[in-house]
Amino acid sequence: MSATFTQDGSEQPPQQPQTAPPPGQDEGRKPASTTEAIVQLGQTSVPSGESNIFCLTIIGQIEGHLLLPPQNKTTKYEHVIPQLVAAEQNPKIEGLLIVLNTVGGDVEAGLAIAEMISSMTKPTVTLVLGGGHSIGVPIAVSAEHSLIAETATMTIHPIRMNGLVIGVPQTFDYLEKMQERVTRFVINHSGITEGLFKQLMFKTGELTRDIGTTVIGSDAVKHGLIDAVGGLGDALKVLNRKIGERKAASSGEGGGTSI
Repeated sequence: MSATFTQDGSEQPPQQPQTAPPPGQDEGRKPASTTEAIVQLGQTSVPSGESNIFCLTIIGQIEGHLLLPPQNKTTKYEHVIPQLVAAEQNPKIEGLLIVLNTVGGDVEAGLAIAEMISSMTKPTVTLVLGGGHSIGVPIAVSAEHSLIAETATMTIHPIRMNGLVIGVPQTFDYLEKMQERVTRFVINHSGITEGLFKQLMFKTGELTRDIGTTVIGSDAVKHGLIDAVGGLGDALKVLNRKIGERKAASSGEGGGTSI
């Protein structure tokens, strides 16, 4: 390689050859990074490689048909539902882990997410970290098995309306029907009784500016709302066991002798 010299006689370092961008990538544009996936959807692949478990996070406030202010941390149900459909259809995904730390939010959006999780055919496990309040309670109990961290809390209270409220009997009938939908779902997907759930919901004196009850960790298990106290390791252990049971059952159904 021959060196080149400038006009003043000093040696100029050789120029490095420019490499073309990889096929399919425009100049000046970087490929989508893991950070972008986290910012947009709160999702990322497992660092060690592709996993057979899909992790879905329900964090902040569950956003329904109305956009919340930009400073609110939200989970948009129009993002969550397509991910659940994709996880159900993807043959590489064998189980679903739902991690919750939510203050609640839109009732119908929360119920839609809970119904989607409960209707999946693949093993599902929920883990409540921090809090699973309000409409987060139905989501927490929607899986086949539910766990709660020892310090996590769940607030049980009646539903409420915001915006224009018309003071007519039909409004109160509508609220009662909405409340019955939430109550019925929680009772059908957990071990708590209807009487105890309503007792916790309408309790006065515990919440300073509301009626209801906040249950912590082991109390949620004692009431039959959550299956067990545990963390991430426990949740993955349960989920892997259920995946193994499902594989064994499917192989048993497909097995047999032929002549």
